[in-house]
Amino acid sequence: MKKIDVAIIMGSESDMSKMDKASKMLKEFKIAHKVSVISAHRAPGVLKEHIQSCEEAGVKVFIAGAGMAAHLGGVIASHTARPVIGVPLCATLNGLDSLLATVQMPKEVPVATVAIDNAMNAAILAAQIIAVGDDKLLKVLRNRKAQIEMKARKLNK
Repeated sequence: MKKIDVAIIMGSESDMSKMDKASKMLKEFKIAHKVSVISAHRAPGVLKEHIQSCEEAGVKVFIAGAGMAAHLGGVIASHTARPVIGVPLCATLNGLDSLLATVQMPKEVPVATVAIDNAMNAAILAAQIIAVGDDKLLKVLRNRKAQIEMKARKLNK
């Protein structure tokens, strides 16, 4: 596997339309990433091997998108010391089941969690984590924030 900074993993192919927003944002930031579909429940061995392969490729952050039981983020976190960002996806119960499954992690197995269906924020958070050691990316993020603020100022004139 070539060098990548972020691994986006989703539990089902049907999650692709929601998780694609993370990939688009990482492309905008020019962050090398890989997108995979691996179920924590249906293919736990494949997932464990993939996590190891991603770490060997230099992954700094994992983004996990899952609906319903939403155990994917927690399973990834159990196999890595890298940061994991969970994206609870709306599949049933308006996504509340996914949100609770993603955010309610046991002690010592953290999964940062963004809002339901908000893969874009997961990508921005991943970029912010990487920017701790990357001044060029930090500048890009600061410029983006400035543009967002400028847009808000224009709207309120």
